[in-house]
Amino acid sequence: MDTTTHQHHTPDHHPWITTPVTEAILRGALDLERTTHGVLPHRLPAWARAQCADPQLAMVESQPAGVRLAFRTRATAIELDTLPTKRIYVGAPPRPDGVYDLRVDGRPAGRAVVAGGNTLTIDMTTGTAEHRPGPVGTLRFDGLSEGDKDIEIWLPHNETTELVALRTDAPVGPVPDRGRKVWLHHGSSISHGSDAASPTTTWPALAASLGGVELINLGLGGSALLDPFTARTMRDTPADLISVKIGINLVNTDLMRLRAFGPAVHGFLDTIRDGHPTAPLLVVSPILCPIHEDTPGPSAVDFSSMGEGRLLFRAAGDPAETASGKLTLRVIRDELAKIVAQRAAEDPNLFYLDGLDLYGESDAAELPLPDALHPDADTHRRIGERFAAVAFATDGPFGAFADRPVVV
Repeated sequence: MDTTTHQHHTPDHHPWITTPVTEAILRGALDLERTTHGVLPHRLPAWARAQCADPQLAMVESQPAGVRLAFRTRATAIELDTLPTKRIYVGAPPRPDGVYDLRVDGRPAGRAVVAGGNTLTIDMTTGTAEHRPGPVGTLRFDGLSEGDKDIEIWLPHNETTELVALRTDAPVGPVPDRGRKVWLHHGSSISHGSDAASPTTTWPALAASLGGVELINLGLGGSALLDPFTARTMRDTPADLISVKIGINLVNTDLMRLRAFGPAVHGFLDTIRDGHPTAPLLVVSPILCPIHEDTPGPSAVDFSSMGEGRLLFRAAGDPAETASGKLTLRVIRDELAKIVAQRAAEDPNLFYLDGLDLYGESDAAELPLPDALHPDADTHRRIGERFAAVAFATDGPFGAFADRPVVV
């Protein structure tokens, strides 16, 4: 791998080696955009991004959930220059800096943040956003063990991150193929990792670790909307195991009614099957969300809560409108179960998982959704462990295909 040597030195006087960030040492991204500063990982390819002008989608697909630098090295010190984009919501409490997780040979080995960076100030009352440029920052991990080791640096799952420079005190090479299966997952902000503690503790990252698989996370906050370009992206992405979590965003946005929903699900699954005709394909229905179980969307911000320094959502639809085809989570679960049962008669590798088995009424009583929509860090862990226990069990949808089925 091409490397160049910087003039400054590590504390031990070893010269820093700068390694270009390329697809060879980046996992979980589907596109790498060259920028003024470096490279920007994307989770949707450029052609897909060109088919949708929604700024919400543009923001979330550039947030690197599940994206990590992965390389093999003898280095004992690592520096990474990045340019994060911090989100500021007018009237809402300040968001914490995005977290970078270090793993060495698959085990947690450090955590860091990068202050500064660009800012994106979002006013939810007017729907406007203002972008201001800021400085590049540096994170450092040192005191690492000597000898060859696999390094992973997981990027902040909820913070757009340009990668500017990777420096180490020993050469870097790609991680050899370990033969692990690739799990491709698509879902909403819950799958994206909203309110998880760190990028390796989103529920899909936890489940992937427990299942011994490589994750590609297409959880797109607010944007799991059965978009055809997302289905085609999944069709074209090499993967061994595939799952789609469908429902909450369709209610949040009040995007479609029941007449459109069923055919859209069929079309989405048809497109995935065009590229992956026999891969295990797991359809997951929504976890419990009390405000939308029987009340349609759209979801709305409860601005009175922002005056108290917290963010809370409410359901703005009318339950009576379900009679005319408006979607609720209960309606969606029933329809998804029927669709999967119908298709599974001819597709033995298609499976269904009721989201209430991941987070249901008893869980909500113990671990309520803090903003009425998104699970907190403890709930992410519970969902990830339960998903792994079901999906990667010996007799589970992915069990025969994963490297080390787990029982949690």
